[in-house]
Amino acid sequence: MSDGPSRPHFGIAALGLVMLANIFFALNVIAMKVVVDASAPLLSVALRMGCVCLLCAPALRPLPGRTGWLMLYGFLNGGLFLLLLNLALFMATNVGALAIAGQLSVPFSLLLGALLLGERLSRQKIAGVLLAFAGVVALVFDPHISGEIPAVLVMASAAMVWGGGTLVQRKLAGVSVMNGQAWNGLMGFVTLAPFAIAFERSAIAGLPHVGGLAIGWFAFSCIGATIMGQGALAWLLQRYPVSSVMPFMLASPVLSTLFASLYFHTPITLVMIGGGTVALVGVAIIALARDRTPT
Repeated sequence: MSDGPSRPHFGIAALGLVMLANIFFALNVIAMKVVVDASAPLLSVALRMGCVCLLCAPALRPLPGRTGWLMLYGFLNGGLFLLLLNLALFMATNVGALAIAGQLSVPFSLLLGALLLGERLSRQKIAGVLLAFAGVVALVFDPHISGEIPAVLVMASAAMVWGGGTLVQRKLAGVSVMNGQAWNGLMGFVTLAPFAIAFERSAIAGLPHVGGLAIGWFAFSCIGATIMGQGALAWLLQRYPVSSVMPFMLASPVLSTLFASLYFHTPITLVMIGGGTVALVGVAIIALARDRTPT
């Protein structure tokens, strides 16, 4: 199955969008951790997606034959993925370990494509999948982050959901970025707001006392990471093959680990460097390997 319409080379505009998405996604790890600590996991992501929906509401359009796919994309990417990601951030102290686990989104996308769409995997891609998982599993043996393992497992679950979301995006070629993000925000808010109201009432009552730092990072998360960052990635995936886009996105987990360590003063251990490097090599192999030719 084709990944969608392709072009032979990235132009300057596409490269600029890749750089923007990488930096915004990396900074968003800090933003989400600050906001989650200042409020609560469900509430913070429900408010974020509600704001995204309001900002993109003028572009919200049902599309005959594809509205169901838009709703599913919004549920997975704007709802379930961000819920699991926020829970992982709430549970963790060393955010860098989560950034390494987040690399599993690429091999999960590949595996789901093989299982659900019947896509055939080359030996190189299978090797890349094994390396990516081995790199993340190495974190278990780091005594400095042994307490982060539950959060890493939740992050791995979030990566799997994100991988499923990338498959849905293939059904949305030609959908405007703002319309896609409007559905993303709507479905995320509708999915999560009832649970936030039911289980996080104390956090809702405390919203007037949230500091300006958290509000600033929240604004960045809504506008910078979600609308601009995810919008840029959606624009790229609609115009270029996944195998062309994803190698450029390998900078994001590296930047996430670095930014989080600098901001939160958490250590980057040798095991994290080794495991992260192995996982990154695996993801690079997946992204650069040729698809298997059907027989």
